[in-house]
Amino acid sequence: MTQPPPQEQTYPGSTGAMDPEPNDEMRGYAGRDLLAGRKALITGGDSGIGRAVAIAFAEEGADVALSYLSESREDGDATHTQSLVEAKGRRCVRVPGDIADRDHCRRMVERVVDELGGLDIVVNNAAVQTPVGGPEELSDEQWDRTFATNVSSFFWVTKDALPHLPDGAAIINTGSVNGLRGNKSLLDYSAAKGAVHALTMSLAQQLLPRGIRVNCVAPGPVWTPLIPATMPEEKVDSFGAQAPIGRAASPDEIAPSYVFFAANQLSSYYSGEVLAPTGGETLPG
Repeated sequence: MTQPPPQEQTYPGSTGAMDPEPNDEMRGYAGRDLLAGRKALITGGDSGIGRAVAIAFAEEGADVALSYLSESREDGDATHTQSLVEAKGRRCVRVPGDIADRDHCRRMVERVVDELGGLDIVVNNAAVQTPVGGPEELSDEQWDRTFATNVSSFFWVTKDALPHLPDGAAIINTGSVNGLRGNKSLLDYSAAKGAVHALTMSLAQQLLPRGIRVNCVAPGPVWTPLIPATMPEEKVDSFGAQAPIGRAASPDEIAPSYVFFAANQLSSYYSGEVLAPTGGETLPG
């Protein structure tokens, strides 16, 4: 993708208002029925990485439920993602709401299981971030909100889904390069993503005897609505330039990692893994 010009949006952001619009519709992706007959829940599934994953899963034969924060613009991103999934001949359930709300997570999982007739794959992907200049600018309210959305919801949704997940199920969490090496302007976000990585490895150990694999995708910079909706306008035009590859990723470039972890045919020996598509950035360890 080309480097974006300066721009800003109101959180949670809209794909249609982005310049350039991200490649997030998996055009040209050819599925092989790797997920035929399976049922997946994707949080943050209306746009960005979540959208690309939903479409890739549908192309592979899965029915999909999209969890997302209602955008108050007739949920345009979610409606469009639903149409793209249904164009693949798969079912799509939309579940708007705030996953930082414990009760909503419980109701959401129950609804998804009821409407899809089961659940085989959980993708914990939704996130929020707010840059700060230092710890003194980071309010207690922001800290709590970040952890509720980026960590607690992952645990809540997983816990509520477990009674419904069969042998061979997959749980995939979205981490971040910032959780691997930190980010001075994203203190709470980086700490939360680090917690996601540790949660992934701990759950993997707990759930492997049940035949449930738990893995994590920890991308570098990805051009999604979260970026212009949470970053200062003057920083957006340099977003992703620090990656060795020289640019941010498109969601389409990240989604195949989720297919890999979801498909037992490809990753039956993987659990507790943190896969980091970072555009060439190498990390210690």
